[in-house]
Amino acid sequence: MKLASYKPGLVIEVSDSMQRDYSYELAADVGVLGEGFEPHHTPAEMLAMGVFEGKYCNDCRDELPEEWFEGAKLADKPDPSINYFGIKSRQPLSEWRKKGWILEPDPRGWFQWYCRYYLGRRIEALDDVQIKRWRGFARHAGQIRANCDPGDIFCRPRQRQGLLQWAYDPLI
Repeated sequence: MKLASYKPGLVIEVSDSMQRDYSYELAADVGVLGEGFEPHHTPAEMLAMGVFEGKYCNDCRDELPEEWFEGAKLADKPDPSINYFGIKSRQPLSEWRKKGWILEPDPRGWFQWYCRYYLGRRIEALDDVQIKRWRGFARHAGQIRANCDPGDIFCRPRQRQGLLQWAYDPLI
């Protein structure tokens, strides 16, 4: 479906390898985010820059706008070379679950929540928790600023890839 079709009132039906019989209604316009939540990158930009080793949302393309995948770096199997910084920087989903990082109704985690939120889904309690988690990730930008020379984008590549995967600017 084209991005222009995503408007408040649209009900999106989800059926992929991780989630069946789930639907949600868009309540806000695409890209209208809550106060204090100002990601540096859109989901489409993140996919084009290589996030999650190219494997994150390949089977949920029917849910997301076609345009998001036009420049996306994707892979059939996780491929660290696809990541912007060319390194492995993710943990298996089983580890995310063990640490309590997976919150329903988003079985793929924060980025899935961000994609759905960016499209206009709103679940106030969940949104508050995920935005708080996003704010907390800013500490990694502080560690890069404190430990890397300005302009040295190869300093702390794992943290930089992590920043990108949380929609922060990894090129600080």
